[in-house]
Amino acid sequence: MTVQHEAPPPEAAEALEVWIDQDLCTGDGICAQYAPDVFELDIDGLAYVKSADDELLQEPGATTPVPLPLLRDVVDSAKECPGDCIHVRRVSDSVEVYGPDAE
Repeated sequence: MTVQHEAPPPEAAEALEVWIDQDLCTGDGICAQYAPDVFELDIDGLAYVKSADDELLQEPGATTPVPLPLLRDVVDSAKECPGDCIHVRRVSDSVEVYGPDAE
């Protein structure tokens, strides 16, 4: 019996990073539910990305790498975000591949 595995998205082969535009964040927390290792709500009620060592990155435009095992969760977060404030882009050329500015 042959087991077929779903092919990873083309972006999986490339390094990706994610950032949140807090000006658009609704504080809904969907992102933190989908990918708690990447996103967290702060005391101000807004979502932020976290560094690989779990530090909240509060600087405007702060990015964090998207770990390959969490790619689907981060993409789902961007798709489901009511504020359309989650941006996933390629590190190599800064082109957004998921989020409100994706082509």
